[in-house]
Amino acid sequence: MRQMSSEYNVEQDVMTLYCDNLNAINISKNPIQHSRTKHIDIRHHFIRDFVEEKIVTLEHVATEEQLSDIFTKALDANQFEKLKGKL
Repeated sequence: MRQMSSEYNVEQDVMTLYCDNLNAINISKNPIQHSRTKHIDIRHHFIRDFVEEKIVTLEHVATEEQLSDIFTKALDANQFEKLKGKL
């Protein structure tokens, strides 16, 4: 994503990703391995490494405000129109 942004002349020091899962955000900020995180896929540890290196920051967004849902979920008409307006 960073490389693609630079191709469009958009430079960022730290890339912000919006996530509606507070537990995922907390795990990414805590470098200590716990027994409950053993089952987590390697890609999540990959993101945690980027958070530690200050390449990526994760910010919380309410589930109702998650813009990516319009592309990934079946929504009722009201929620669809609300998110479409925000795009």
